[in-house]
Amino acid sequence: MGAIKVPTNFNIELEFEIPEFYRRMLALIIDITIEFFYLKIAFGILENAYGNDIFLDSEAQFDKQAWSMILFVPIMIYHVTLEILMNGQSVGKKIMSLRVVDELGGKPSISQFIIRWLLRVSDVWMLIILILFIQLFQSSDPVTIFIFILAFGFLITDLVLVVSSKKGQRIGDILAHTILIRTNTRSNIEETVFQEVADSYVPSFPQIMQLSDKDINAIKSILETARKKGDFYMASNASEKIKTHLKIDSALSPFDFLDTLLKDYNYLSVK
Repeated sequence: MGAIKVPTNFNIELEFEIPEFYRRMLALIIDITIEFFYLKIAFGILENAYGNDIFLDSEAQFDKQAWSMILFVPIMIYHVTLEILMNGQSVGKKIMSLRVVDELGGKPSISQFIIRWLLRVSDVWMLIILILFIQLFQSSDPVTIFIFILAFGFLITDLVLVVSSKKGQRIGDILAHTILIRTNTRSNIEETVFQEVADSYVPSFPQIMQLSDKDINAIKSILETARKKGDFYMASNASEKIKTHLKIDSALSPFDFLDTLLKDYNYLSVK
């Protein structure tokens, strides 16, 4: 298990643990198992509804094929949908304590999730390879052979990148600028930057709204990490950089200052 240090927008490094390969594989197996049982149940229902193809007319066969394609859609969008809704996690990743994050340690944007998904190999490509492999025994179609070799080569490239790269990134991660980390790391990122703030709350630093979402994520990550490590210097360093950037004059302690910034953001962002 390796560890990497990633810089935040405030030039403060946070340390994350890269998950072991077996942990990633177990998460993938869990997700594939869920997808397998979904398909088994969904297509079982479809078969019961339409029966044997031999007794179907052309219109019924077309309807059955159309439903087959529709039922396969959840498999195609399984990962990207869950990762967007569950803050970088699928069911398998959540069970194995893994999460997809931005290279700066914050929550990836929707476009980053989509780029990562478009170039994911894992379960979808494994399924495609399996189908093509079966077809190779039934025919020696050159096109099928070419697609199989291309898909298999893409899969091997991804596996080699995951095992050999310092950040454990596959092709989709590299292009989307994301990394997969363990959530129980020294720099654990919370589910969200949002927290409950009373309606009567009075914000102290409205300048916080000048910062981007990634900046806010970085502030929360720095605050959580500094608290867990008892690192006063990290909190102080971040506070001074933010004060300089936003032209804020405050006598609050570094921890209180960062915490107040997050509360101000939560209050102002919903007003």
